[in-house]
Amino acid sequence: MNFDVAVVGGGVNGLFTALDLALRGFSVILLERGAIGSGTSGRMHGLLHSGARYAVTDPKAAIECIEENRTIAKIAPHAIEDTGGYFVAVTKEDVDFMEQFLKGLKQANIEYREVDPKEALKEEPNLNPNIRAVVEVPDKVVFARDLMFSVAISAYREGVLVIQDAEVTGFNINNNEVNEILVKDRLTGNVRSIKAKIVAIAAGPWTYKVVKLAGIEVEMMPTMGVMVVYQRRLTRRVINRMRKPSDGDILVPYGSTSIMGTTAVVIEDPDNISISDDDIKFLTSEGSQMVPLLTKTSVIRAYASVRPLIKIPGVDTREATRDFMVIKHEKPSNMVTVIGGKFTTGRLVGERLSDEVAKMLGSTKSSITRDYKLFGANLYEDLGELDGSLRSLALSFRGSIDEDRGRVAVLTLLMDEVARDSRRRLGWL
Repeated sequence: MNFDVAVVGGGVNGLFTALDLALRGFSVILLERGAIGSGTSGRMHGLLHSGARYAVTDPKAAIECIEENRTIAKIAPHAIEDTGGYFVAVTKEDVDFMEQFLKGLKQANIEYREVDPKEALKEEPNLNPNIRAVVEVPDKVVFARDLMFSVAISAYREGVLVIQDAEVTGFNINNNEVNEILVKDRLTGNVRSIKAKIVAIAAGPWTYKVVKLAGIEVEMMPTMGVMVVYQRRLTRRVINRMRKPSDGDILVPYGSTSIMGTTAVVIEDPDNISISDDDIKFLTSEGSQMVPLLTKTSVIRAYASVRPLIKIPGVDTREATRDFMVIKHEKPSNMVTVIGGKFTTGRLVGERLSDEVAKMLGSTKSSITRDYKLFGANLYEDLGELDGSLRSLALSFRGSIDEDRGRVAVLTLLMDEVARDSRRRLGWL
């Protein structure tokens, strides 16, 4: 089968790219070496940024985040908990940062409210009773796989073949163009060939490895961040430290748990990462300055994610932009790559990457994902198009004690069916 576009990478950037391109009328195949969301996107912090964290140090990223915060809440309300967020000043240095912080919020058009610390303690009794200042911002919590599965299912409904366990192992290049993508089927071990007019690489921190197969070097700074999961939900809102972005300054209420993060360490290989006891102790200690009860709450586990940051000489991990960059390569001329970005801006990344691809294919159609209601936004209405036992099982959750938890199960079952049918249609089953 020949496609207009092959998208490499099944995280939030690749998924939104595939959906965006399909909605513009292109034939698309998405290739993911593992399962959808099994890389960086499935290991994010859980925060749908308001942009406030970057308002002082990275204003462009801040503006992108607040705009996408509003957009994702509109097109995927089922994947969002609108918790709100507090930025809290613990030390005098935090208070001194506040003037800059408020100025940055205004410039980025991020709505905020100064909150009396006594009021904040009534709302969030587990906060440090000695907090000096509080600012409320529109942070939200995003359930990563709910969102990604919804995008993948939506893309499939628009004609995209979503192929899991498909690892790109090489490119055949003739006349300065990729005319064949070599793909290892990790379920069978077979190496297969995919043909596409354009190859769009959205492989997160693995991007530099993928493009190297085509003889391309990109300047990336794979940066590992550790998150710690605690047994209880300690706050209603996201709690942020009121200071420049640093290690251990965000506590996210995720379902019935709390997630503390994060660290930032440059690594050589995103497939070779480890978490130390010191990481857990450090994050617990830092977080306890905002929420002291953290030190008395059991740790369930820790996990790590690798950010695909843009490498800029002389700039360290915390100063590095959280913006993204779309690169149209000269050799091979039909390959385009995205590096950088955040989970919050995944839809925007997909739009911008698709803009470049559409231009390369001679199309003037614009993106419509900003207003495209994702599958699952009205889950039980969306299930009406299904038939057979899967529909019966999915609908059995409706009106039950587990209706909300059932959403995850339903989307997972549908994602499995999407992956199976995509393989069937491709002739891999």
